Amino acid sequence: MSIWGKIAGVAAGYAIGGVPGAVFGALAGHFVLDRINDRQVIFTIALISLAAKMTRADGIVSPIEVQAVQSVLRVPETEHANMVRVFRLAQEDVAGFDTYARQIRDIYADSPQVLEDVLDVLFYIAYADGNLHPAEEEFLHIVAEIFEIDESGIRRVQARHDGSVQDPYVVLGVAPASSDAVARAAWLELVRANHPDQLQARGLPPEMMHIATARMAAINDAWETIRKERGL
Repeated sequence: MSIWGKIAGVAAGYAIGGVPGAVFGALAGHFVLDRINDRQVIFTIALISLAAKMTRADGIVSPIEVQAVQSVLRVPETEHANMVRVFRLAQEDVAGFDTYARQIRDIYADSPQVLEDVLDVLFYIAYADGNLHPAEEEFLHIVAEIFEIDESGIRRVQARHDGSVQDPYVVLGVAPASSDAVARAAWLELVRANHPDQLQARGLPPEMMHIATARMAAINDAWETIRKERGL
């Protein structure tokens, strides 16, 4: 069964009052993301839920942002209704977005890159309408804080979406004064961490591999820029 088929079953189960093992639950009025072992389903529902909360951050639910969720997750047209169902359930839910963020953090405590993946997608959605509202920016920084992503990490992610020139050293997470060996080691570590096999192992759905591909390109471009600057 495809990931969207699984999500459809979860959403349908919630709609009729919940079924054993469903991701959605009545506990504290929010989605219980740790009731299922399928990390791809957890990851996707968590993203949709956080995105739904973010669309309300500025008080305006923009159709463009809903379309961005569909775009970033590469939702098949035949499964669009299932995505919208999950999205609307999250919008109607009484729990705060920090509840979802903490659940995701706890589930992926051993995979910090997944947390950056989530923040990356949220920035993409926030910029979908061409501008970042102060309330959305505050939302994103709170999520980053819950995820324990520092300011340099936030800048690295945001630079992929706000049109600014990416600092190659920020991309690799090293200081400009770092030695050639340190910079190269950082590049190799990021390449390993973002390998498709690693991404799938940590629960990134195939529908989102294009996000990882773009990040890998940015990592390689950063190293190439540094390499040329240093004459390596």
